[in-house]
Amino acid sequence: MPKSLFSNNNEDKLIISTDGGSRGNPGPSAIGVVIGDREYFEKIGKATNNIAEYQAVIFALKKARQILGGKKSKETEIEIKMDSELVQKQLSGKYKIKEDSLKILFVDIHNLIFDFKKVFFKHIPREENKRADSLVNKALDS
Repeated sequence: MPKSLFSNNNEDKLIISTDGGSRGNPGPSAIGVVIGDREYFEKIGKATNNIAEYQAVIFALKKARQILGGKKSKETEIEIKMDSELVQKQLSGKYKIKEDSLKILFVDIHNLIFDFKKVFFKHIPREENKRADSLVNKALDS
């Protein structure tokens, strides 16, 4: 497993940064994901900011599972950092999810969590999420 994926060479914990954004809310939307030294971004069509944030988490968990493989995934803790406090609190179970479109995405995320030892969602200030945010803008500008 490439050490560049893991922070502080701790191969039991993978830190991922995610961001999703929409121009128009709803409008053209994209996601940005940073896993170690790897960066991913893509347009996701017309969506709201919150849907884009959820889609970024789904992409990140699927990509982490693909990179790690099944056995290593089960041994790895995942920390997902995001600047959306609302989405972080919803995914952590602190806030209820009222929108049906987000409930469906929440179930997808919940099912993906079982592929890992543990998954944490951490809210970070926007200034600390610049890499993932720049990837969203890169996708939207392309």
